[in-house]
Amino acid sequence: MKFVITKNILENVIASMQPFLEKKDSSAITSHVYLETKDNKLIVKATDYEIGLETTVENISDIENGKTTVNGNNLLGIIKRLKNENITLEADSNNLIIKQNKSVFKLPTYDANEYPNINKYENLKELSISTINFINSIKKITPSIDNNNPKFELNGALLDIKSQKINFVSTDTRRLALSYLENISNDEMQLIIPKKAIIEIQKLFLDNAKIYCDQTNLIVSNNNTKFFTKLINGKFPDYERIIPSTLKYSFPLPKNILIESIKLVTSLFSNIKITFNPKYIIFESLDEDSVATTQIDIDINIPNEFYLAVNAKYLLDFLSTSNSEKIKIGFNESNLPFYLEDDKFYTVVMPIVLEK
Repeated sequence: MKFVITKNILENVIASMQPFLEKKDSSAITSHVYLETKDNKLIVKATDYEIGLETTVENISDIENGKTTVNGNNLLGIIKRLKNENITLEADSNNLIIKQNKSVFKLPTYDANEYPNINKYENLKELSISTINFINSIKKITPSIDNNNPKFELNGALLDIKSQKINFVSTDTRRLALSYLENISNDEMQLIIPKKAIIEIQKLFLDNAKIYCDQTNLIVSNNNTKFFTKLINGKFPDYERIIPSTLKYSFPLPKNILIESIKLVTSLFSNIKITFNPKYIIFESLDEDSVATTQIDIDINIPNEFYLAVNAKYLLDFLSTSNSEKIKIGFNESNLPFYLEDDKFYTVVMPIVLEK
């Protein structure tokens, strides 16, 4: 195998492979990237068995067909140090030789035939969802996906395809986020996509791509990039019962003023109390060692004063991913979960219970 490629193109491709490499064991073949030249193209793959990426590069020259593997982290380290000029890569027995001008580097390789096959997932069903809508929906619920929860299914987002709607759902047990799209022609099913996959899909795909799945795998691909992930095997909580069926009060609030007020009182402590009065709203920090408070004058159609105590991060996560100038807040009682809503996106938040 041999080819010549510009530094910038190779660096970008190898850098994009880093999240998919085995990091703990540098001797494992999954710590390597797979390189293959054929049909005047370079194919680059990386996988840790759970998640993987394949990219095709056409801008190469002086090609000799072949394949090899090399430690992805070490290869990237070398490329970053080179000048912004052409680089020659050539497989020689058990090494990959990297050359630029008078600089030469050798890295050990493994047998490329032993590399895991990330193309074996065939006969998956294509989902009828536009990539842009898919990415916008998962972006909104990403902050609410849990980390390292013993219940593995909470470390991912639920794709719940119903007859009329497609719900994208996540929860970290303190809040539930749900974004939805209309379902035109997809069969009903439920998939739990790992958080790491959710994050990488948002980085990799901005334009039109196709989405395929079965009960154990999900693939997103376009002309030059193919991403795959194994799905989480488990049963997602019955999220619909957490959503309030009725609300005593519901009213719109200006998003930007909310963000400004919340940030103003949370510079030192993230837990806040928001008091809603028919004529104004007071924001105050719950930090016992300092005082931070601000007020906005606004007419709200409520008969009595009430308050919400909450971790401000949950509010800011929602507000930062909402698209409208005004959001809607709904509540029943001060110490019960409350409801935040924007266009086809809402979050149910557990409040902090304050002793009266």
